[in-house]
Amino acid sequence: MKYRSRNRRSVEKLALAVVMSGALFEARAGDVALPPISIGAGVQADFQNQNAQAAGTTASVNRFNLDSMRLYMNGNVTDTAQMTFNTEYTTNNSVQVLDAIARFEYSDHLHIWAGRFLPPSDRANLYGPYYANDWFPYSDGVADPYPSVYDGRDNGVAYWGQFGRVKMSAGLFDGASATPQTATFSGNKKLLSAFRVMVDLWDPEPGYYLNGTYYGKKNILALGLAGQHQTSGAALGGTTGGTIYSVDGLLDRKIGNLGVVTLESEYERDTGILNHSHGWYALAAYLFPKPIGIGRIQALAKISDKNVSSGLVVPTAPARSKELDLNYVIDDFNERVGFYYLDQTLMATSLPSAKIYGIKVQYQMF
Repeated sequence: MKYRSRNRRSVEKLALAVVMSGALFEARAGDVALPPISIGAGVQADFQNQNAQAAGTTASVNRFNLDSMRLYMNGNVTDTAQMTFNTEYTTNNSVQVLDAIARFEYSDHLHIWAGRFLPPSDRANLYGPYYANDWFPYSDGVADPYPSVYDGRDNGVAYWGQFGRVKMSAGLFDGASATPQTATFSGNKKLLSAFRVMVDLWDPEPGYYLNGTYYGKKNILALGLAGQHQTSGAALGGTTGGTIYSVDGLLDRKIGNLGVVTLESEYERDTGILNHSHGWYALAAYLFPKPIGIGRIQALAKISDKNVSSGLVVPTAPARSKELDLNYVIDDFNERVGFYYLDQTLMATSLPSAKIYGIKVQYQMF
């Protein structure tokens, strides 16, 4: 009994020492707080049937696609200095640096970003494929017409500020000489300048990035103007540089208990950075109000038209595009699945136009 009592006291002393040392460590850790880091991931995959038509013949292909796999990481260095590092695994079995940003966040009015990120551009580029309302936001050749080093991103530095319902951004970037399509060009010694101004007439949209819809959580009526300018032979097609500008608008509104209506449109024009072209698209969507099981049904339609007159012509770019989606929205952009139909008429008549049917899935976690 004495042995057991003595052993029990020894255990109690040991436990007390562990608790005290733990408390001391916690106090010291509180003095020098470790920077919090958030990690997330996203995936888009689909099954599709593609029917290509050219020269009076039709070819049909069935396949599964891993369209995208992304890893997200954000961290705080100090209260005002933050960092972002995102990567993407793509359909060609490669891993690309998506974003690598040093972010200096001083106030709502003063943000300085440097590295690789989405430059000031149209709404479609600033919401990206994971926060677009439709499944193929860039298949029309109209959305995000700007030069990029990868997936709409460019290397540079930018300022942006939020002034209530007005958001402004401007920066300097590598531009067309960093775009893979113009990689064989000897290079452009002039930097590309970029800007965007956006006004939210209803609910504000805080932050640099945007959405294609808010699924009824916000009422949005937004108008945006964006432009990029670069000179001195920016493109491979013999052009001497120029300006790309776009005007975009979004109406996204919950109609009482009748669901959510979304209307989105954009017009863009390139006077010589990548080519001489112009185009437009229009999108309409309706989210039904009553859930069916764990999600809600959304119907969507989109049409576009693109015209390239000279310069760097991408033969596989569509002259006209139509998209129809029937989506099942479970947890907004974190979990959704949809049936889609995509009809594309390509610019080069010698290449096949395509009619694509499929089922697409998106999942994100943070």
